[in-house]
Amino acid sequence: MKLIIKSLSLFMGMLIAIPLYSQNYADTEIISIQKTRENIIKLQDLHLDLLMEKDGKIFIVAHTPDLVKLQEEQILYHIETSAFPPYGSTSAAIQGGINGQFHSYQEVERELEELVQTYPQIARLEIIGKSLENRNIYALKISDNVSSEESVSDSEPEVIFLGCHHAREWISVEVPLLLGKFLVQNYSNDSRVQTLVDSSETWIIPLVNPDGLEYSIYFYRYWRKNRRNNGDGTYGVDLNRNYGYKWGLDERGSSSDTQNETYRGREPFSEPESQAVASFISAHDFKALVSYHNYSQVILYPWGHTSEPAPDVDLLDKLAGDMSALIKIVYNNEYPFGQSGEDLYVTNGTTTDWAYGTLGIPSFLIELPPVDFLHGGFFNAEAEIQTIFEENLPAALYLIYWAVDKYKPETSQKRFKKTLHQIHNLKKGIK
Repeated sequence: MKLIIKSLSLFMGMLIAIPLYSQNYADTEIISIQKTRENIIKLQDLHLDLLMEKDGKIFIVAHTPDLVKLQEEQILYHIETSAFPPYGSTSAAIQGGINGQFHSYQEVERELEELVQTYPQIARLEIIGKSLENRNIYALKISDNVSSEESVSDSEPEVIFLGCHHAREWISVEVPLLLGKFLVQNYSNDSRVQTLVDSSETWIIPLVNPDGLEYSIYFYRYWRKNRRNNGDGTYGVDLNRNYGYKWGLDERGSSSDTQNETYRGREPFSEPESQAVASFISAHDFKALVSYHNYSQVILYPWGHTSEPAPDVDLLDKLAGDMSALIKIVYNNEYPFGQSGEDLYVTNGTTTDWAYGTLGIPSFLIELPPVDFLHGGFFNAEAEIQTIFEENLPAALYLIYWAVDKYKPETSQKRFKKTLHQIHNLKKGIK
């Protein structure tokens, strides 16, 4: 059943209006306040950068003016900065491995290279571009014709999964990376996986923003953008506002202010990371696209730049609804679904609007758990990585199945008649 996304969280409006943290971290503190009903009500009008909830506390990135606001509202707070990775100091981070089971750029690179070395018959790695700081942006191909360069007209249906446009969304790296591992590791021992891989071409780009991720791990956990030097003392462009379709349409869906978290850049595709992704997608014939983010625990589809429905709204809504239902089967977690610009908030220059508006690809943005900042925000427990992947796995497999069923019906009729519950049951083979 379709749910109204606007009712998901008391704080959705606050998240939309969050001000940017200053580029000067000298006056930045991580603070906590007690999670009480009175404090929650007061926070709604303060527009602070709300990060997470843990052990009955709400954690906030605060600057000096924010602390003044809290004092004026008589909200007691506690300085927690010392408990978080210090800005500008990497030694403790490197020694302590603060990202834990979450992957850094180097760890993603190593995992992808090992997958290709172990499963060369069905896995191939491409470097599709370089980041601003000269890190590779990798795309993993999984297919039984992995080494061939077929023409677009002859190729099997292609589906693409992307992760980590936004640096602090660590879980968005893990889900597509684990999807790739699942497909190659289960190919030889599960006929259903083998049929999926043999009938399609799955591409995975788990880390669109490697520079931002490294900065988030080793310098500043809450960094969102890439690492563009904007020339005015500020850094970063929001890569998911830098795509060309309806870029800069208004100041609601993105920002022209370099300090803002949704700063869209000087021009469309000004950033090498978004250029690499767009060029790669344009060179293929993808039948479906998923871009993983967090948090909110919803499934969104175009349009994001307007509340007007997309031409294929019925199809997009059906696919999103089917994915939502499959996710719920696993651990009974709800992922409401709907049109981004109508049911969540307006955005422009996004990956999904560009892929759908320019190339006609059914495109989905899946906001992974948690539901809101009070349930963890950008912080997912390491123990949640596997369960979040497991509940999202059937939805990803379903979308591949749908592409094969629609674009290779002869394959579907002869070899690929699987029910949604059979696809769901693939999770039992997760390694």
